[in-house]
Amino acid sequence: MATRTHPLSRDAMAYVLAGGRGSRLKELTDSRAKPAVYFGGKTRIIDFALSNALNSGIRRMGVATQYKAHSLIRHLQNGWNFLRTERNEGFDILPASQRVSETQWYEGTADAVFQNIDIIEGYGPEYMVILAGDHIYKMDYEIMLQEHVDSGADVTVGCLEVPRAEASGFGVMHVDEADRITAFVEKPKDPPSIPGNPDMALASMGIYVFHTRKLMELLRRDAADPNSSRDFGKDIIPYLVENGNAVAHRFSNSCVRSSTESEPYWRDVGTIDAYWAANIDLTDVIPELDLYDTHWPIWTYAEIKPPAKFVHDEEGRRGAAISSLISGDCIVSGARLWRTLLFTGARVNSFSNLEEAVVLPGCHVARNVKLSKVVVDRGVHIPEGLVVGEDPVLDAKRFRRTESGVCLITQKMIDALDL
Repeated sequence: MATRTHPLSRDAMAYVLAGGRGSRLKELTDSRAKPAVYFGGKTRIIDFALSNALNSGIRRMGVATQYKAHSLIRHLQNGWNFLRTERNEGFDILPASQRVSETQWYEGTADAVFQNIDIIEGYGPEYMVILAGDHIYKMDYEIMLQEHVDSGADVTVGCLEVPRAEASGFGVMHVDEADRITAFVEKPKDPPSIPGNPDMALASMGIYVFHTRKLMELLRRDAADPNSSRDFGKDIIPYLVENGNAVAHRFSNSCVRSSTESEPYWRDVGTIDAYWAANIDLTDVIPELDLYDTHWPIWTYAEIKPPAKFVHDEEGRRGAAISSLISGDCIVSGARLWRTLLFTGARVNSFSNLEEAVVLPGCHVARNVKLSKVVVDRGVHIPEGLVVGEDPVLDAKRFRRTESGVCLITQKMIDALDL
């Protein structure tokens, strides 16, 4: 057998499942799929999975889209069009286009791959890395590929080590001492523990590695089963646990960390609270997620914009941002920001005060506004004198307020105000 002289990632294709709405994000996904939601000042959620693939050495990628995909597709076209076929690279955007049936959309995660088998086989990858497009993390897939090959597995499942008490919301793997999966339980009331670590469980990250030939065989078998729900977590993985060799890969083994990151970082920002918290966490002096790590950059669409600007220096009217992230093309005009994240093109006017605010691109905050613990959707114009974060009852009547007190503000909600 010939000795391999290059990384396994050179022979792999990353396939990102990005068709989900993410309904728990409420109005944030009314006009965009969850993977297209903005995060961290200038990126989108999907940029993390794609950047992980690129930084791992994978140069062939496909993204399956479905729900309200225009914003996502436009972002992918603008930000990920640098992969070139003449360099043996490839980037395919794969909307549900009734390739198998004129009436059939993607029926599940497995079906979203099955309907594009011909495109995958056209690239001829030896390995497939199946990814969810809606999580925030940094991971070297080359390490997972190596574990997959070394173990001889039919499938390798990326897993998080989580406290058993918190594992009931996940698909949980029951493994033996060699991390071979012996059972897969979806959202169990009593999650199985990790051997030798009774307080922890292994939860599926929705990341799978297959030999391509084996995956195609499994997908064709699944498509022929009238009782299948066409889903990796519900059908493909349980089948392999029962009839093949399924192995768990621990995220801690391949998590990418800079010198400032002490713990493996992974977030599902699928609720308003989780989304707000993950963004605000970036304002910490030493955040748990290091976006300044040049050794593992998060690629995205780099808009050509002027620098951020702070103006006015009078008592009570001083453009200032403390423990905050301010993106390009923002103007802070005589306003004070604390633990706030402004996305590209935001404007904050005089005598306004923002605390723990996540303000998406193109927003305009008028004078004398007070915002605390808010997420402001793209392009919203906050009217003069609006106060959010001081009166929970009033906030809940006017905006989407969570139990923890975070308010989501959209333009439609602003337009409905009786001011």
